[in-house]
This record gives sequence, C-alpha cells and structure tokens, in this order.
Amino acid sequence: QVQLVESGGGLVQAGDSLRLSCSASGRPFSTYAMGWFRQAPGKEREFVAAISRSGGNTLTVDFLIGRVTISRDNAKNTMSLQMDNLEPEDTAAYYCAARRAEDDAPYANSDQYDLWGRGAQVIVSS
Repeated sequence: QVQLVESGGGLVQAGDSLRLSCSASGRPFSTYAMGWFRQAPGKEREFVAAISRSGGNTLTVDFLIGRVTISRDNAKNTMSLQMDNLEPEDTAAYYCAARRAEDDAPYANSDQYDLWGRGAQVIVSS
C-alpha cells in the first residue's frame, strides 16, 4: 500500500506562489491515480486537481484553472501542486490522495480515493 506525505505548506502573502509536494512510498507509484483536495476551516473538503497514473491526463477545478498546476514524476514517486497568485481564500489544509487505477483517467471525487496523506497547511495572508 502507498503511504503519502505532503510537504511545502506554509504562510505566504497574497499574490505569492507555493509548491506543494506529495511523496509516496510503497507499491509502484505509477499504478496510482493521484489527486489534491483542500479543506478550509469550517468548510467541507473540496477537489483541487487530479492527475492520471501516467501523468498524461489532468483535471483542475474550474475556479482554480490558471492558478494551479498539477504534475507528477513517477521516477521520483512524487506529485506536485504549483499554486500561483495565491489568495486568502486559498487558505486550507491541502491533502494528497491516491487510488489504484486500471485506466489512465484523473478522478475528481474524493470518494474515489482510498489513500490519504495527513495534509499540509497553507495560510495566505492579505
């Protein structure tokens, strides 16, 4: 089974950029579709972006298109989320998730994932 660890969170100012990473250990990373979700205080967890097992297919939530980019490096067992022009509304705990995948599709529904990291906190000050 894959274990997931997020890193790269922190306190930034509005307009800054931040790159989150998710490191995976365990079974072959390339057999897993991956995703990023976030949860702000008092709100439900929401989808951010997802990437297929090969990295060839991605999906980003509409309101973040143009500000976030998801990528993965299967040789290094890592997935990243580049976030640009951050806004205070982006303040949240960011979670990476994984699911074994037979196809090469990205998955946007949190119920489709069965492995989760512990989260990385991102705080954006105005």
